[in-house]
Parts: sequence; C-alpha cells; structure tokens
Amino acid sequence: MARYKLTLEYDGAPFVGWQRQDNGLSVQQAVEDAVVRFCGERAHVQAAGRTDAGVHAWGQVAHVDIAKPTRPDVVRDALNFHLKPHPVAVVSAEAVPDGFHARFSATGRRYLYRIVNRRAKLALDAGRAWLVSVPLDDAAMAQGARRLVGRHDFTSFRSTACQAASPVKTLDRLDVSRTGDEIRIDVAARSFLHNQVRIMVGTLKLVGEGKWTPDDVAAALAACNRERAGPTAPPDGLYLAAVRYEAPSGSLEGEADEAVDDQA
Repeated sequence: MARYKLTLEYDGAPFVGWQRQDNGLSVQQAVEDAVVRFCGERAHVQAAGRTDAGVHAWGQVAHVDIAKPTRPDVVRDALNFHLKPHPVAVVSAEAVPDGFHARFSATGRRYLYRIVNRRAKLALDAGRAWLVSVPLDDAAMAQGARRLVGRHDFTSFRSTACQAASPVKTLDRLDVSRTGDEIRIDVAARSFLHNQVRIMVGTLKLVGEGKWTPDDVAAALAACNRERAGPTAPPDGLYLAAVRYEAPSGSLEGEADEAVDDQA
C-alpha cells in the first residue's frame, strides 16, 4: 500500500462542496471516482479542508492510499485524465509515509477572498469573485481586520451549524489590500470555524461601506453572539490558497481538535 499527497485546484461552482453528500456531486466524489477508473480501487480521499459549495481552491491538499505502488507523476497524470470534464486538476502528486495525514498533519491554512469593487458586472470573474458595486474604503476595512487578529473566542464569526468543540481560534493574519478594482483579503490560521472567513469578510464589507467602524468589529467579537456580526459573504470569492506542513512527514503533531474542524 502506498500513500500519495495530492495538491489540487478546482472551481467549486459545480460542486456541493468537498465532502461527499447525497444532494449532488462533490469534489471528493469526483476524485475518488477518478481513482476507481485509474486503478480499480475504491479509495477514501481525505482533504485538509472541507470547502463548502461554491468555494474554490488553488492549493487544496489531500491524501489517498493505493494498493499498487506507482510513480507519483503517473498517479497525477492518470487522475487528471480521468477527472475530465470536471474543473478539478491534480497539480502534483507526492509519495509520503503512512503517517502523513492531509488534515491532521497540517500546521496552517491560508484562504484568499476576492472582492471586485466596481459598478460594471463581472464578465471573466463571474462566480469567482464577489461583485460589490458601492465604493468600499479598504483602509478602514484593514483597520477593522486588525481587531480580529490573535487568539479569540470567534462565536460571533461562526455558522450556527458549526460543530467545532470550541469557538476559540488563533488568527495569524487578516490582511486587506487593493489593486485597482480588486480588494483581496488574505487570511491565515492553523484552522477555521465553519463559515468563519466568509462571516469576517461580510463584516468587513460593512466597515468598507461606512456602516460600521473598526471598533464595531471589536464589539461584535467581544459579544460572542452570531447575531452581532455581519452577514456571511457569498462563496464565489473564497479560495483555499495553501496548506502548510511544517512537522516532519509522518508526524501527527499539532492540535488535532482544531484541524478536524476546518471548514471555512
């Protein structure tokens, strides 16, 4: 039995999310079906983060066990062939020790949220960014973002359906930058609560519109009440950009209870 680490990118629009569900095609199912067509094996593909319906990925990481050892480049190319016509690509495949686990071995995750701030409709980025037609003050948004960095109880910024054992997370980075019409929100942490990134983005949009101040963001955080934070931003603009693995391959170091909850 050989274990492979897969780095994936995908357009989340046609999928019900990463995880298999009864109501439609998931990314996980598409990849697992490709494994069957490649080698005839029913394998369970486990990912670093369970992205929701409509959320995209540039750097999703998963692992899969295949009975017959095969060169990683053959695994990559065969899976890509059998993934057609789905908008999913295996960017790389790497042989890893049995102890490597895409979710539990991860020591950090980075998400990117894209807002296009203009009046005109989206032509090329439709479904891949959030179009906000009212002017946004990105400098004020950046000030509000700084109120959320650090270790906090993020009850106000998680879905009411979130099943995480604890709402306490450590947010390493929440940066807001603008280039022309595009505002990018770059977020990094060990793991995230369900919908945490999208609720933080929806809250920062209120600041950008001038409806909230940065201090209102801090007050929402302190309230530990979902009703006190802003709306959940749409999934279109959210990308799982990268997953970090700092511990040696095969190590299961880290806070597994946080890692298992990741579903931004």
